[in-house]
Amino acid sequence: MGMSTLQGNSLPVLYSFRRCPYAMRARLAIAVSGLACELREVVLRNKPPALLVASPKATVPVLVDIDGSVLDQSLDIMLWALRRNDPQAWLTPEHDGLDTMLTLIDECDGAFKHRLDRYKYPQRYQEVNGDRFRDEAAVWLDSLSKRLSRQAFLFGKRAALADMAIAPFVRQFAHVDLDWFRAQPWPGLQRWLSDWKNSSLLHTIMVKYPPWQEGDPPTRFP
Repeated sequence: MGMSTLQGNSLPVLYSFRRCPYAMRARLAIAVSGLACELREVVLRNKPPALLVASPKATVPVLVDIDGSVLDQSLDIMLWALRRNDPQAWLTPEHDGLDTMLTLIDECDGAFKHRLDRYKYPQRYQEVNGDRFRDEAAVWLDSLSKRLSRQAFLFGKRAALADMAIAPFVRQFAHVDLDWFRAQPWPGLQRWLSDWKNSSLLHTIMVKYPPWQEGDPPTRFP
């Protein structure tokens, strides 16, 4: 999908997959920013050619702006939306600042995600013991829970970028074995995750859309 395909398109296009945590974080930021886009729900086993043209790496989310520029990293899409409009001050947390939040998000996207994948999909990685990766990931989650026992959110009394970038991955971890997760001594983390899962914002971004096909009428999001 080159720039010519977007001529006359008044909205940026977001290629997304409902349950993907990376796509979830992008939709969270777009929704809270008050911006709108055209949402194209992707079936990952049958990716539309337009997605492959926009981003050869062919993973969601991908945002094609109205000028044809492409963002294909979820955090870049969050920052793109919030730098245009940030009504809940996600980029300026109560404590610390954006750089500190980005450092914590990097821990999530790096070491934690590495272990989460091997805990959730041990066969895919030819691991004999996914529980080892669960227990290693739990060390980081324990540090988050200690932080969340002192304050409602990761950087103070209100939600900020780090909460919304990290929560989709903690949700994915928890859902591998909910009974095990609930049995851990993590009241701060469990309360934080439960509040996020029950939030109206999450419900807004988890609406189900049919898979997009070339020629479909635009679906406005949110």
